[in-house]
Amino acid sequence: MSHSSNAVFPIDALLWGIRRWVEIESPSQDGQAVNRMTDIVEADYRAQGVQTQRIPGRDGLGDHLIARKGNKHGPGILVLSHNDTVHPVGTLDDVLPFRIEGDRAFGPGIADMKGGAFLAFSAIAQLDVGDLNWTLPVTHVLVSDEEIGSPTSRELIEAEARKAKYVLVTEPGRNGGRCVTARKGIATFELKVHGRATHAGLRHRDGRNAIIELAKHILAIEALTDYERGLTINVGTIRGGTKPNVVPFEAIAEIDIRLPTPPMGEEIIRKLREIRPTSDDYKLMLTGRIKRPPYTKTEAISELYETARSIASDLGFDLSDSATSGASDANFTASIAATLDGIGVNGLDSAHTHYECMEISSAPQRAQMLYQLLRTLR
Repeated sequence: MSHSSNAVFPIDALLWGIRRWVEIESPSQDGQAVNRMTDIVEADYRAQGVQTQRIPGRDGLGDHLIARKGNKHGPGILVLSHNDTVHPVGTLDDVLPFRIEGDRAFGPGIADMKGGAFLAFSAIAQLDVGDLNWTLPVTHVLVSDEEIGSPTSRELIEAEARKAKYVLVTEPGRNGGRCVTARKGIATFELKVHGRATHAGLRHRDGRNAIIELAKHILAIEALTDYERGLTINVGTIRGGTKPNVVPFEAIAEIDIRLPTPPMGEEIIRKLREIRPTSDDYKLMLTGRIKRPPYTKTEAISELYETARSIASDLGFDLSDSATSGASDANFTASIAATLDGIGVNGLDSAHTHYECMEISSAPQRAQMLYQLLRTLR
């Protein structure tokens, strides 16, 4: 690759590189598969003379990779990507082979987020240490477990964000290529009810049906949803009982909560903890936590977005922004450093589907935008 302030990103080269990464399947919970992907990314960076560091995986998950470029000191730019996908090994052969149809390229993880990760790699590779306009060191972190909540990478992500002035996240663009400046937080809880088991025929009167008790609380919990404020609560699974002829002793509900703001999170958790059994014959046990904090659009994030929007305008396209209910690793960084998400490929709202694809024609523009951001942020 050439190294100049007028770097170009040919479509053919981008598409070849993205295809090469897409055709290495890397589902989150298959650590060996993810590491095959990480091997390629690491080798590609080293071929460009970029320093890399590998963080060994744990709990059967894959390794995390850190690439650093630039000799400058002080807070820099963190580019955040992930190597894992939601698609199991075999998707490429059976369901979603790499193919091109018109202006769309299809493949597992091409939007979320191998396309965006490759755009970041391409932009970073083009940075020239002799370019006087480039002033901030760049760190590219590619984690192995984002799609399952980043259980082994959150600590690394937050540590690297604390070293950064800006964070750029290469999740796919939304709704026609919009970047993302806000995401809801995610909380997950489990409500367990204990009642009293008895024979459903002989001693039904003496039983205390945990399923009935749980059902009453589910209705109350679902009623806390407030669409006007953007708060949604979903009881997604319930289970309980043993046999039809036994009054059920135990019933459990799993609850997903999407939170627009931190205060709303505190409010809803307080309300959940205030739930009481309808009688002393039942016991309630609530467990859970906020897994990803809300990512809210602060003044610093607005300024970062405006810089990106101005660069995009100079390149001939409009970069709108949006908020989304889906979470990403940006939720971990937004309260630490100014964070701009959704600057990967235009994913045409296809992530996680059997028709996952990217808009080919937009890739060079978005790579150029990312490159110019890395050069011009101060």
